[in-house]
Amino acid sequence: MGSLDWVVIILYLLLMVGIGAWSFKKIKGSDDYFVAGGKLPWWLSGASHHVSGYSGVVFAAYAGIAYSFGFTIYMWWAVAITISVVIGAYLIAPRWARLRMKLNIESPLEYLSIRYNMPTQQVMAWSGVILKLFDVGAKWTAIAILLNGFTGIPLVAGILISGGVSLLYITIGGLWADVWNDFAQFVVQIIAGLVMFFIVLSKLGGFGAIFTMWSELPAGNADIFREPYTAAFFIAFIFITFFSYNGGTWNLAQRYIASPSGPEAKKAALFSGVLYLIWPLIMFFPMWASPIFFPNLEDPNQVYSIMTQEFLPVGLVGLVLAGLFAATMSMTSGDINTVSAVITKDILPAISSKVRNLDKKQSLKLARIITLIFTGLTLILGMNADYFGGVLGLIISWFAALVGPVSIPMLLGLLPAFKHSNSSAAIGSIIAGLITFIVFKYGITDVAQSISISAPLAVSLITFIGMGWLNRNEPVPEEVEQLLEALSDETSEYTGKPINS
Repeated sequence: MGSLDWVVIILYLLLMVGIGAWSFKKIKGSDDYFVAGGKLPWWLSGASHHVSGYSGVVFAAYAGIAYSFGFTIYMWWAVAITISVVIGAYLIAPRWARLRMKLNIESPLEYLSIRYNMPTQQVMAWSGVILKLFDVGAKWTAIAILLNGFTGIPLVAGILISGGVSLLYITIGGLWADVWNDFAQFVVQIIAGLVMFFIVLSKLGGFGAIFTMWSELPAGNADIFREPYTAAFFIAFIFITFFSYNGGTWNLAQRYIASPSGPEAKKAALFSGVLYLIWPLIMFFPMWASPIFFPNLEDPNQVYSIMTQEFLPVGLVGLVLAGLFAATMSMTSGDINTVSAVITKDILPAISSKVRNLDKKQSLKLARIITLIFTGLTLILGMNADYFGGVLGLIISWFAALVGPVSIPMLLGLLPAFKHSNSSAAIGSIIAGLITFIVFKYGITDVAQSISISAPLAVSLITFIGMGWLNRNEPVPEEVEQLLEALSDETSEYTGKPINS
């Protein structure tokens, strides 16, 4: 790290805070704070959705997979997500925007009280928020490790720096600050990625190396599918990412909810999908070529940081680090904003009638206080990760297990085809998915990876659909019929009472 690299990093952090300060002027109420007042342009929403879908782990663990297994990561990761997001662009994304337009929602869980009932909504909200507390805490630690590897900054200092910057811009600027910082990070990532791409190409002898270098790589690195990342794993990953990237991961749903209309949300999703299809080809190329330059690495996860420091000139190393740093901060900030929305709009109103009767300014003040408190708690957890030891890892694995089953009633609850799947089906599917996770984690372990990662979601899906089918002859509540009809297209009117009227 040269002095110019430090200057770049500091300037980037100041830019993030500056965006937060600029966004502050756009915030008049909690609707601006959580869903950008429903005015998020499709290109900004799509870019934010794209960069919010991955963190610095792509440049560490996934870089290691690209080094060791080659091209297959593009297929099972990038192409799988592309397929999931494009399908969601037609089925799911427009419905998120219509929920805000017709029910005035500010949180992805708000509509569940109408679609199922209040207890179901509260179960999903409380479980998600509690586990997300630990998940975000772990992400602060991951950012600090990344900073430590490049700069030598102690872990606690790294957590305080990254958390402090995020706390400033997300607390004052809300979703507007979050998405504009995502866009800045997107631009930085493209610049740094293209520079690395062309430097590696020049070292390989020019553009022809895109096609010829594969013969110089270890056997199997050019294969589309390669053990353990088989075609079955690819299909399983599509199945999982469909529910995660279309709203099961709450902060990604928030990008669609903030869109002005259903068609705009659809365009945002298609833009994100196209980015997943094209950009990883450039982003992963240096990592695919890396065995030519650095054969037999002891820790393949370090390959991108090694290439950055070996190939890039002073100043650009700082730019790359800023991009990696911001990629993970993007995920944490998006999580914090959405979880604050869930606490403010779903949990607290169910506890206190005073919260339900707050005016616009009071609601905004509460939103900022909740964001501040939640972020502070995650930072405390991040700084004390060593004290939790294996417990923190256990909670994170349970969070990953919960995301899938919870996302099924969230997403399928938007579709008329599943209108007979009621609150019992929603809770039953979550419980069934968690039991399956426990069975495969602690009982049946000698199975293919594609089965173990998809089984909880598959069982949850079968339970949700099956219980709905058994309930097919029962009348659907009128408010559910009205809701699903209103979400079907832009012209349908919702005749019930908006949640935040």
